[in-house]
Amino acid sequence: MKFAMAVISAAALPALALASQPNAFYHHAARQASAASSAATSKASSAAPSGSSATSSASAATGSTAATSAPASGATSVATPSLLSINPTAIPLASIVANAPSASTHSITQTFAAGAAPSDISSAPPLPDLSKISPSSYPALDKPPPTDSPEVQQWINEVKNSGVQIPGFSPTIAGGCPANMNAVNDKSRCWWTCGGCTRDTDIVACPEKMSWGLTYDDGPAPYTPDLLNYLSDQKLLATFFVVGSRAISYPAMLQQEYQLGHQIAVHTWSHPSLTTLTNEEIIAEFGWTKKIIKDVLGVTPLYWRPPFGDIDDRVRAIAKAMNLTPIIWTRISATATFDTDDFNIHGGVTSAQQVLQNWDNILGNVSSINTGFIVLEHDLFQQSVEVATGYILPDALAHQPPFKIGPVTTCMNMPAGNSYLETNDNSTNPLPISASAVPTISPGAPGSAQASGVSSGSGKNGAMTTSTSGFAVVLAGLLAGASAILL
Repeated sequence: MKFAMAVISAAALPALALASQPNAFYHHAARQASAASSAATSKASSAAPSGSSATSSASAATGSTAATSAPASGATSVATPSLLSINPTAIPLASIVANAPSASTHSITQTFAAGAAPSDISSAPPLPDLSKISPSSYPALDKPPPTDSPEVQQWINEVKNSGVQIPGFSPTIAGGCPANMNAVNDKSRCWWTCGGCTRDTDIVACPEKMSWGLTYDDGPAPYTPDLLNYLSDQKLLATFFVVGSRAISYPAMLQQEYQLGHQIAVHTWSHPSLTTLTNEEIIAEFGWTKKIIKDVLGVTPLYWRPPFGDIDDRVRAIAKAMNLTPIIWTRISATATFDTDDFNIHGGVTSAQQVLQNWDNILGNVSSINTGFIVLEHDLFQQSVEVATGYILPDALAHQPPFKIGPVTTCMNMPAGNSYLETNDNSTNPLPISASAVPTISPGAPGSAQASGVSSGSGKNGAMTTSTSGFAVVLAGLLAGASAILL
């Protein structure tokens, strides 16, 4: 079938990146500590054993024994850390740059007839018929959906009737934390962007040490098939946080992700900073993304990730009223988040070498925490996929002790069916609206942000950490006593 009206070409993707640049502050306000500060920290806690014969340097792929980046605009020169393994077919790091020629894209390897169902979810409804999906029935791509449509008005009424109290916080304004000091200082808001505040309903890590909740944001996109092929070759599954505008552009690709066993979750329609939107605009972003995923797959996701990590209690409450549980990424201090920053290679803000340094920093922090972890990566651009399949994933697969890598639902010890409304086991995984562990959403409630939390000690970047017993998961009591990583 044809989706000529909606399909976005690889050449058009740079414009989408530029459109999001004004909000880049949110995404990286507390990203992984810089290589400059990390270089002074010993890698004693790194997974790579000293003198290991299995170690092969990523610099070999660059043809240099001491590779450094050729910095793009806005990026600084960074030495490439040694990796345990690289993909023999990896693109040289020196070629993974902002101005790299577009590589050939590959078609999806499978298409699925209407009525097919995923093999790993026995109770899943059949796949819908893609030929019946009309792009003209959905909002414009990559723009905030209007709030006066019959669909959005229905979702607004459903939220009002959900019984969830929505806090009266005003939306934030563009300009990040410095432009919103009243919001920053209002601890009852629990704004993740400016301070890392989380609630017990936020999933921010996997409970089991050495367990990695593998996630990719912003797709599906032209180079997603390369990632899917590599994951299949390595027998790996992941969570894909899907932008609604990409889902309507690549519906067959979304079906392949789902049919292969990957978890599909919500990442809004147009990728805005949600705290800057009105309640109605947030509802529209969630509603249309849930709808297109349901129309393509036949199932409705129960999990979502806030673009740029931009979430507060107002956004949490609206998501809860729409049966969505947030999954962020692990953050152990204000300067150490498990964010590779791979998204910014494409725009020249960072280099592939810096992304590998960020990954190296993450590995150092993994050994110091008592839980598993969730890392932020993307499949929107060619460069992010090349770094993932050529370097990060091969290195992770060579790690000893081995990582247990899988979708977030798997790392949370849940069956794949619990990812979706239609197949969820409500008896063991209560829906957000009925779950007993809910955010404190009264606008006058005192701040109840969890303390910074991992095992007492120092992470690789030198950030001191403490311990806490609260863990960000939606299942009440599922992980009683587990350590948390909340700030």
